[in-house]
Amino acid sequence: MARNRSRKDENLRRHLAYLAARLMAEDGVADYGAAKQKAARQAGFTDAKLLPDNQEIEAALREYQGLFQKHDQPAQLRRRREVAVRVMREFLAFRPALVGSVLTGTAHRHSDVNVHLFPDDAKALSLFLVNRSYPHEQGACRLQRGGALVEVPQVLLEVEGVPVTLTVFDRDSERSLSRARGEPEGRASLADVEALLALSPPEAVSLPPMHSR
Repeated sequence: MARNRSRKDENLRRHLAYLAARLMAEDGVADYGAAKQKAARQAGFTDAKLLPDNQEIEAALREYQGLFQKHDQPAQLRRRREVAVRVMREFLAFRPALVGSVLTGTAHRHSDVNVHLFPDDAKALSLFLVNRSYPHEQGACRLQRGGALVEVPQVLLEVEGVPVTLTVFDRDSERSLSRARGEPEGRASLADVEALLALSPPEAVSLPPMHSR
């Protein structure tokens, strides 16, 4: 009986992971945690101990994209990596690092480009934005740091129709920053992202300067 229950639990986890993946791919739910909670509500499931983890949802998302978005998703991913390279080149002085779905390869038409910045001086970043006349909005998010939730500033841009989120950390956080809750592991430098972009064939024309609308 225990073995049957375990198999049933595993099947349920896979089902919830698939539902969460579909919510991310089709409805634009950006966060793994939000996707799994919404999937659980839709399925009428209340046992939090059996919810799929982020890795299971990411695997389900890759499978879903391979089945239902195989013609569209690679182009959407490449487009966002092109934008990431452009943004990282523009903000190179602030030590940009790409994170999230554009890095891991699961980005789709709803995905934004997520870049971490580590400026020596936050005021220098503000002046840079003003002097370059970048249309942008100021925001903030809460991340798990050292066992506590801390609020960090964000800059929201739009580059050729692609949303870009710049999360701004202090310079000392560059080495010590732990993985944010719900965020896929890994950060990539400009050179890393350029190498990723080189692996896929070009499909889009060259982008104009990023501050042009």
